[in-house]
Amino acid sequence: MPSQHPPFLKDPTRLAAAILFAVALVGFTIFAATNGNMEFLFYAVTMVIMAVAVVAIDRRVRFSTVAIAGLLAWAIMHLAGGNVPVGDAVLYNYRPAPWLPKYDQATHAFGFAVATLVCWECLRSALRRRDASTKPTTGLAIACVLMGIGLGALNEVIEFVAVLTMPDTNVGGYTNTGWDLVSNLVGATAMGVYIRLRG
Repeated sequence: MPSQHPPFLKDPTRLAAAILFAVALVGFTIFAATNGNMEFLFYAVTMVIMAVAVVAIDRRVRFSTVAIAGLLAWAIMHLAGGNVPVGDAVLYNYRPAPWLPKYDQATHAFGFAVATLVCWECLRSALRRRDASTKPTTGLAIACVLMGIGLGALNEVIEFVAVLTMPDTNVGGYTNTGWDLVSNLVGATAMGVYIRLRG
């Protein structure tokens, strides 16, 4: 079925999000390049690819304003995390108190909560095209959580590629990967509960 939605940049909300994303991406990329942060340049290319995918999928799904805002916020959090210096490291490693999660873990939880919401909106759109119920049953909510977790695992694969291809990265070791996966699970599960309760 051909899309009935206007192009992404014809919508004022989407246009504003695209401009903010582009400004943040260009600004942080220039900052990273001047500081020799090659790891960030790898992620910048990955984020451009993801942004193109979001625009393409939006033509069929028409993401909600909440989803678009969440994706934009996640992107900016990611861009800042790998660039903003905090002490001898970057924002990703910052932990405001010993008993609180690191910025990186909070970003993972937030980001994959948003990813789970995006998965639900894609699934709901597909169900509507088949004249099926769009009520978020427990089974559908669990499926969305698993999709969000799966996207989180894909993110870890991308980070692993960065480790293999670049001599010095800020990815961290096995424990960091484990906490990333736990954070993804927390965020995806919280959004799954929200989807089930609120639809």
